[in-house]
Amino acid sequence: MSDELLIENGLVVTGDERETIYERGQIRVSDGVITSIGPDDKYASAEQTIDASGCVIIPGLITAHTHLYGILLRGASLNIEPPTDFAQVLQRVWWPVDEALTVENAYASALSASADMLRNGSTLYADTYSGPNSIDGSLEAIARGTREVGMRGIVAFEMTERHNPEEAKRGLREGIQFIKSLKQDTLISGMMSIHASFTVGDEIVTKTVKEAEKLDVPITVHTSEGLVDLYHNLENSGERTVERLDRLGVLGPKTVLAHCVHVNDHEMDLIAKSGSCVAHNPMSNMLNAVGVSPVPSMLNRGICVGLGNDGWIYDPFENMRCALTIHRLASGNPSAIGPEQIFRMATLDGARCYNLEDQVGSLEKGKKADIVILDGKNIPTPLTKESVIGHLLNSFSGANVRDVFVGGVKVVEDHRLKLTSDENVAEISKKSAQNLWDRL
Repeated sequence: MSDELLIENGLVVTGDERETIYERGQIRVSDGVITSIGPDDKYASAEQTIDASGCVIIPGLITAHTHLYGILLRGASLNIEPPTDFAQVLQRVWWPVDEALTVENAYASALSASADMLRNGSTLYADTYSGPNSIDGSLEAIARGTREVGMRGIVAFEMTERHNPEEAKRGLREGIQFIKSLKQDTLISGMMSIHASFTVGDEIVTKTVKEAEKLDVPITVHTSEGLVDLYHNLENSGERTVERLDRLGVLGPKTVLAHCVHVNDHEMDLIAKSGSCVAHNPMSNMLNAVGVSPVPSMLNRGICVGLGNDGWIYDPFENMRCALTIHRLASGNPSAIGPEQIFRMATLDGARCYNLEDQVGSLEKGKKADIVILDGKNIPTPLTKESVIGHLLNSFSGANVRDVFVGGVKVVEDHRLKLTSDENVAEISKKSAQNLWDRL
């Protein structure tokens, strides 16, 4: 008898490059790493054995772009003039929220949003925080909230000069200090972030690129999410957004461009040539009425595309469904994109965005044991090797997530948080949100 974890009798969707599926499979885990995966062995044993009969086992889903603090605005009734375009959404909603945020809000939102994502099957997020009046200590507060529920996070402060250049410099310093403070952290890593090219000058962009290279971390930037970004760059430099980012050295294999809604063929060619990746946020793009990102064209060019939620809906299954349907509608082609491509965006390609494909994103020997068990007992039609990917896009939701493991540690058991209580998270989140709403 060993001290290993054994998950058996489940329909295992590995998400690997070969799209391997085991109709009756098992996964063995030791010291947080997958040591074997394959067909069930009826003679196998382990100190801890989990029966996944009637369940589907998938890799932990990856949220390639989010804003954790967005959860604190859920349901809020704001006394504002209704915005009629994306620039007004920023000016009337998100920028006032950014300015009202405190370090306590950063912690509470990280705790609450991480819990929400874990319960819905996401085990890794990439987050950018935007509080100009709560810069110092904000990233460690986010890390603390994330660690408490047991999720993985890639964390950054997104720099902007919309108030003054000093604001961006302080954000840069916070990011550098935070990244240097992370020594052998098993859950949290850092990256550099620029809000968007229409809120920063060339100098801070080039400084950020140099620091990201020096620290060997990813860099992310909102890119042509709305037309305001494109028009700003055309007016100020005569360049489209991606052209300007290319000139400033932002593009490259450790770069993740969020949104990329208003990009043309030339810009997509630049993204592909540079090896940059894109974080697609279809539900947020619909919410803010900014348009549809040309993801099928990106995929045809070999651009790696991950799937994010942009701080709105934290159920990755809903985001997958939206990504599947929005491109079919926009193109008028019901075969514009398939379930397999969408599932890959939420798993292996999400990991590839941050150069983590050797560690997470699929269930393979030697990778970290980030595992989600979905209860399939009430699925209305047969669950088979042939039907399971279709079911992941059409039948399952976060409500079906039964158990979640991060690095072999069970963090969700029978739909409930394991390392802290759901009630504790809700109490902290509600109190923090009420304080934020009062300040707004």
